[in-house]
Amino acid sequence: MLFRLQLALFLSLLLKFVSGEDVSFTFNGFRSANLSLDGIAQITSNGLLMLTNDTQQGIGHAFYPNPITFKNSESDPILSFSTTFVFAIFPELPNRGGHGFTFLIAPKPSLPGAQSTVYLGLFNETNNGNTSNHVVAVEFDTVLSNEFDDINNNHAGIDINSLKSEVAEPAAYYDDKTGRLINLTLTSAKRMQVWVDYNGLNKQLNVTLAPVNVKKPKTPLLSLSQDLSPILNDVSYIGFSSSTGTTLATRHFILGWSFKLNGQAQDLNLNDLPRLPRIGAKQVSRFLTIGLPVILVTSVSVIIASVIYIIRRKRKFAEELEDWELDYGPHRFQYKDLYVATKAFKDKELLGSGGFGRVYRGVLQKSRVEIAVKRISHESRQGMREFVAEIITIGRLRHRNLVTLLGYCRRKGELLLVYDFMPNGSLDKYLYDQPKVTLNWSQRFRVIKGVASGLFYLHEEWEQTVIHRDVKASNVLLDGELNARLGDFGLARLYDHGTDPQTTHIVGTLGYMAPEHTRFGKATKRTDVFAFGAFVLEVTCGRRPIEPRKPKEEILLVDWVFSFWSRGELLEARDRSLGVDYVAEEVELVLKLGLICSQSDPSCRPSMGQVVQYLNGDAPLPDISSIDIGSSLSGLEDFTESYPSYSYVPESLLSGGR
Repeated sequence: MLFRLQLALFLSLLLKFVSGEDVSFTFNGFRSANLSLDGIAQITSNGLLMLTNDTQQGIGHAFYPNPITFKNSESDPILSFSTTFVFAIFPELPNRGGHGFTFLIAPKPSLPGAQSTVYLGLFNETNNGNTSNHVVAVEFDTVLSNEFDDINNNHAGIDINSLKSEVAEPAAYYDDKTGRLINLTLTSAKRMQVWVDYNGLNKQLNVTLAPVNVKKPKTPLLSLSQDLSPILNDVSYIGFSSSTGTTLATRHFILGWSFKLNGQAQDLNLNDLPRLPRIGAKQVSRFLTIGLPVILVTSVSVIIASVIYIIRRKRKFAEELEDWELDYGPHRFQYKDLYVATKAFKDKELLGSGGFGRVYRGVLQKSRVEIAVKRISHESRQGMREFVAEIITIGRLRHRNLVTLLGYCRRKGELLLVYDFMPNGSLDKYLYDQPKVTLNWSQRFRVIKGVASGLFYLHEEWEQTVIHRDVKASNVLLDGELNARLGDFGLARLYDHGTDPQTTHIVGTLGYMAPEHTRFGKATKRTDVFAFGAFVLEVTCGRRPIEPRKPKEEILLVDWVFSFWSRGELLEARDRSLGVDYVAEEVELVLKLGLICSQSDPSCRPSMGQVVQYLNGDAPLPDISSIDIGSSLSGLEDFTESYPSYSYVPESLLSGGR
């Protein structure tokens, strides 16, 4: 009798999972598909679903237009479903994506208020993480976003109502024969296939990824035991969402898509999928290579003129290229491309100049990407190979609060470094000399936290430790959204985690250099923390770390702030241009943190990991009643070299553009 009751209960439960509308569709290309498109999403003439194009900060949505009943009633569990699709990601620069895309299930075939860049066109800073979103998504992310605890800049993840993934793994697939995990690069512009399967009985969501020519692996890349019933609405919509970045855009293509409710999605016919755009120059047809008759002999005068022109042009764009540089591939730019991009390095493209050289704005002709080009003299050939190798290593750094070094070029005693272009210029021009545009407290606090996050990445999160050695306001640039980007790695040094840095050459900028650095010449993570402390006080107080024309007791910014703290008037040290529009607790936190980082004993300074925790409110500040500032200007001038970076404010801001 008990067995019969159990069998009846099981059959009743099973009936719920197989009941409902049997929805299925298969699109081997989208030329005739009826999809609901939003933003910059479009269907190309040959049937590709292009979620995003070369637009920066763009959003693309594409939904299956009909609602799908995932459960028969509110009390019923979500039905099983299966979907598969083929995608390809085309970055503007090789292996450098401007954010990713998601497959998602949402209450409506639209996502009003969604933001681009790190939010992937799904949410915004207000609703991210809200249970009222009722969204389940599978993300393929190509940018590391620390605020969402991303594992790297090339991963897949399962998201529930938030861009903090429930589970995430680097993009890869399991080889069925060996069981070995084989890595994939999402931004390789190669076709890849995804399978998303939800088992309503087991409440298991699996995501499998593989190259398009590999059968579906038996072992999924992601697996999440999660009942989706309380998350998804009874009736929902399925589709794709994507976004592009602030400085780099990316084209996200979907080539084919299949879905089935209560069953296995039909396999896509890979031979019927539309072709992707061509990469590189178009091949010359056979007709031009073998079909045309031999060209008539040109006149001698034309040949001579052509030869002279070619020789002169080669001399004009001649550049050094040694065998060892061939290993650096795409990191080496052609001088001709940089010459054209900067309009022959004309003065009207000049952004600024400093101790390391002049910096020009440019636009790469082929990709239309904006860049900044720094020209540095290098007459000596000694150590050039090691120097360039270190430049290329630094060029591999990827973080939303660092200015990306794209590559370099060498020509006639000159080294050219190519960076991402930051449209809003350097931070110092918004702090000093009676700027026409100032930053409010909310913007300054975000800048401080951004620089802290970037330094934490350099010190602890990258594969090697990177000591920046020149943290200051003029080396912090602002992108299109006024996010901080720490730049100018001309003085940076790398060493392996757990080892001791060996450099003993005193370099940096007066006012930001720790006392032990000026005495012994050794730069460490703690000397970067000291410079960060000076930077924090600089941004909060609107004063330079050293102002020689002030009264003696006010020359050093840290001493000046310390005197306010000693009198119990710490908030009085804030920049008066902030007015009354500031959060007193945040200003006090930041000023105390600046003093803590400026202690004369390096062992008493916090690590950048602790600094990030303090700023995010994840840990309380230590007691500062016994801190020892002990700063002094005596003797520093004899040992210090100052290397100012380029800085500027764009005309659009000076004319009230923001």
